[in-house]
Amino acid sequence: MSIVHIVLFEFKPSTESDVIHDVCKRMLALRQNCIHPTTKEPYIVDSTGGRDNSPEGHQGAFSHAFVSHFRNEEDRRYYLEEDPAHRAFVESLKDIIQNVRVVDYTPGAF
Repeated sequence: MSIVHIVLFEFKPSTESDVIHDVCKRMLALRQNCIHPTTKEPYIVDSTGGRDNSPEGHQGAFSHAFVSHFRNEEDRRYYLEEDPAHRAFVESLKDIIQNVRVVDYTPGAF
């Protein structure tokens, strides 16, 4: 069953806009850069993201959102726990991101 992975970023106030742009570009590039260990092919089915533009005012300090789709739980597990491209990306954020929220779900599973 497919998995939807949602990530929200709150950048540190001192983060320059060009750094934020670079982080966003690199986050979306994970779709091509994360390679499955067996197939040697990219395994993220789809990935989108952008800057918050909600008029509702419930986003708090989260300014950017990203949504990735995985075919199954095993692909998501590999992404979170082992994928070297993802792990390097996460490590690169330690001085840039102030807060992060992650929500995953399986479509239609309530």
